[in-house]
Amino acid sequence: MSAERPLEGIRVLEYAQYVAGPFAGMLLADLGAEVIKVEPPGGEAYRHLDPFAPGESRYFYALNRGKRSLVLDLRTEEGRRESQALIRTADLVLHNFPPPRARAFGLDWETVRSLNPRIVLCTVTAFGPEGPLANRPAYDLVVQAFSGLLLTGAHPEDRLPVRAGGIPIVDLTAGLLLAVGALAGLLHRQATGDGLHVEVPLLAAALAVQLQDLVWVEALQGPPPALDPERPAGPPDLRRRAEEVALRLSLNPYYRCYEAQDGYLAVACLNRRQREAMLRVFGFQDPALEDPDKVPEDPAERQRRQELVRALEERIASRPVAFWLEQFEARGVPCAPVRDLRALYQDPQARANRLLALLQQPGVGPVWVLGSLWRLNGQPNPIGSSIPSLGGLAAVSLSGGEDHYGDRGAFS
Repeated sequence: MSAERPLEGIRVLEYAQYVAGPFAGMLLADLGAEVIKVEPPGGEAYRHLDPFAPGESRYFYALNRGKRSLVLDLRTEEGRRESQALIRTADLVLHNFPPPRARAFGLDWETVRSLNPRIVLCTVTAFGPEGPLANRPAYDLVVQAFSGLLLTGAHPEDRLPVRAGGIPIVDLTAGLLLAVGALAGLLHRQATGDGLHVEVPLLAAALAVQLQDLVWVEALQGPPPALDPERPAGPPDLRRRAEEVALRLSLNPYYRCYEAQDGYLAVACLNRRQREAMLRVFGFQDPALEDPDKVPEDPAERQRRQELVRALEERIASRPVAFWLEQFEARGVPCAPVRDLRALYQDPQARANRLLALLQQPGVGPVWVLGSLWRLNGQPNPIGSSIPSLGGLAAVSLSGGEDHYGDRGAFS
């Protein structure tokens, strides 16, 4: 096993499209796995989303570096036969097909395990494998809506719920969870000799990022509210929800953004010491600094807290961002300027940690992408090769029977 590339020798077959599965596959590739992206004829859907050239898309680039591409038509008997031969050589299979389609393509757990008893199968489903929605497909926005996540960033001026920044939070979280599950599956195989089926529903990922708000203490709050059988979706009052969110934000001066003379900055004080340090910058006092997120019942106390926020806003607006960063940093107040993502390309901190990587893409030229998320033994973890061209591998070069890879070190 290579200390620098701990998954060297692990073969991953990625049948997944869009975000969650490909993100998991890319992370495994970063750790040294050989990731073969099995694509349908014409390529996976993200190759064709807002392309800047035929089959070349920034969306696809973001999620698929470090892999190789193989075209198989799983709708045909020949394609499924080639797929089965590959599965016999693999350590891990990733896909995001709904259960009926997975069975049709020979990628369900029973079929995959019969071909390779030591295989780790990692699957993403929309709502989970059981229950009335088990076979229903869905994407990030749908699951954000279903799970309540879509309302967490509501604003009073919103006419409709809006996904925060257009970011696929559910998909990306599911990809991270799937990568963790893949590693657990390989450890399970190492310990027992048996394969494992790891499943991550998008709904689980949506709840995971809301875990703090999900806690319900019945001794304090009574039983959780029941769904109305006549209106099981319980259409929310968007304005009321937005006003609740805005009220909480308006009362907490310690975890928010401020407008300075020449831009914006964020402060994030999560304990009493940090909050006191922030107040000392201005010479202010605050009796509520122990629990600034709690909305007081007393209107007078609510008004006092809003006045404190306004006083801070006025003071911060009078000086440049750099002045306040210097003041806060000198006192240990967590803070940062509010910047555009484009500032990160030349940012010395991001560059020092190689969080952005420059690839030379054949036929395209220099392409900046996300770098590896890990450091191993104190060193930056190198990422794989450029983004794969469609069908860069021939199936015949990958076959070889059940013992093609044998025992190969890491998680063998």
